[in-house]
Amino acid sequence: MRLLIMGPPGAGKGTQAEIITKKLGIPHISTGDMFRKAIKDGTAMGKKAKAYIDAGQLVPDDVTVGIVKERLSEADCAEGFLLDGFPRTVPQAEALDDILNELGVKLDKVISLEVPQEIILHRLTGRRICKGCGSSYHISNNPPKVAGKCDKCGGELMQRTDDTEETVASRLRVYEQQTAPLINFYESHHIICHIKGDQPIEQVLQRIGNCLGRDLA
Repeated sequence: MRLLIMGPPGAGKGTQAEIITKKLGIPHISTGDMFRKAIKDGTAMGKKAKAYIDAGQLVPDDVTVGIVKERLSEADCAEGFLLDGFPRTVPQAEALDDILNELGVKLDKVISLEVPQEIILHRLTGRRICKGCGSSYHISNNPPKVAGKCDKCGGELMQRTDDTEETVASRLRVYEQQTAPLINFYESHHIICHIKGDQPIEQVLQRIGNCLGRDLA
């Protein structure tokens, strides 16, 4: 299956994507992974992206789209994939359609995880990361045994700079501005599934499975 998962920061995309891709035996392709792989492999688009990143500039759409095309053309994507983090805008979605047309395939489903803003703020602002080993905690949902200390290595727990309330609110505003038109775009293609993401992981997964017509349990 060829899938796209989308949703605001903190909606649980990564958790669901990991389970779905293991169950279906397809690669999970995130924007960050694509960039890192292209740069590491020294592909033509990877070199272009590195030049922009090294200069502290945003990577333009044409380079991002080129990296996506390189990645989706690889052998492990022949039987399907799950895209995460791309496209973010309607022009990128149109470019993705062009790539898939060239490859002779199309998206089967778009999974839109939808979570109320107040829940996302609670999820992300309560997240804490160990400075030592990188383990993740949450002050209420998954607290450490000793406040401020990692259970695994005893390291100090910290809040990421992009998990402050002000930064999270800003990221959510950007997502809504970019994504509302994208949802309309995929609704016009009749392939989008709206999934409530503020439920237990197992329930969210079951609803995604129902949408895909697959048993993901």
